Amino acid sequence: MSFLLNTLTTKREVDTAIRDTLDKVLVLRFGHASEPVCLQLDDILAKSSREISKFAVIALVDIDAEEVQVYAKYFDIVLIPSTVFFFNAHHMKMDSGTADHTKWVGSFHCKQDFIDVVEAIFRGAMKGKLIVSCPLPPEQIPRFQLLFKGL
Repeated sequence: MSFLLNTLTTKREVDTAIRDTLDKVLVLRFGHASEPVCLQLDDILAKSSREISKFAVIALVDIDAEEVQVYAKYFDIVLIPSTVFFFNAHHMKMDSGTADHTKWVGSFHCKQDFIDVVEAIFRGAMKGKLIVSCPLPPEQIPRFQLLFKGL
């Protein structure tokens, strides 16, 4: 399903998407087009894109592209897929009860979960917030152990 969504492979394309998406949530999925979990997430994103088109835009970012490694390092993307949200060129964060508020790591359970998250981010952004609470129940939020080396 990733062929249905816009794929960004250069830093300039990502910068342009972030800068030029106004009054809508920009959803950037960082990952590989061949990873099974990414394919599952891409399927959910593609099926949801029409329903959220009035308040969100979805784009895929190929993590293997050399030029987008700046974003991979900045957002500390080590687990894929990772989904990052923007609104009017501002990075939107979400408190989902995990240690990392900067991105959503993993896939969503269903299409409605993704729509609920994007809608919550849009509503919060329209109120001027830069961090919103996750609308999903805790059992539907993927959990990952963060390991810190050298501490």
